[in-house]
Amino acid sequence: MSKKKRKYYTVWKGQKTGVFESWDDCKAQIKDYKGAQYKSFATFEAAKKAYKEGPKDYIGKSKTFKSELSDAQLKKIGQPNYNSISVDAASSGNPGKMEYRGVDTKTKKQLFIQGPFKEGTNNIGEFLAIVHGLAFLKQHKSDRIIYTDSRTAMSWVRKKMCNSKLDRSEKNKDLFELVDRAVKWLKTNEYATTIVKWETKAWGEIPADFGRK
Repeated sequence: MSKKKRKYYTVWKGQKTGVFESWDDCKAQIKDYKGAQYKSFATFEAAKKAYKEGPKDYIGKSKTFKSELSDAQLKKIGQPNYNSISVDAASSGNPGKMEYRGVDTKTKKQLFIQGPFKEGTNNIGEFLAIVHGLAFLKQHKSDRIIYTDSRTAMSWVRKKMCNSKLDRSEKNKDLFELVDRAVKWLKTNEYATTIVKWETKAWGEIPADFGRK
């Protein structure tokens, strides 16, 4: 069994800022902090360098990202629509601890975050993130679109169901209560929001990415 690579976490905006050596320490600084800014790095030196330079070139689409698509393909896809929000989920294991969030696509400002839940899957998180985004935009009477990088979650939302194979248990009871609420919301609410697949190969990681890859 391969040993999990260690990561370091830079927090530019949070309860405390600096470089942290575990996700739990990083999470403690950003939880419930409006507009938190943070990212993971493979080495302490890289994390420290990023902290000194600031978040501008590190959060969201990296300045070093270079698409492998052809110029013709990139032209066909075009640029992201910044009148939008982006949603994403992260799961430590499948199933494992899971959380999701939504951000402003252009500024990466965090608009909402939920979790971590003790036991969940990435697909469930992506599904909940989209539904949360739909409710958020409807509440604010916004005409923005939603970007997600999960075709599975898009399909579940379209069918108004969460087709997860994860068994319900005491460990994930709170998560499935939220899933049930999300499904009920989809079945009892109308919305005009367009849900669009984020083109990762053309634009890099989705702005809501948790930066743990």
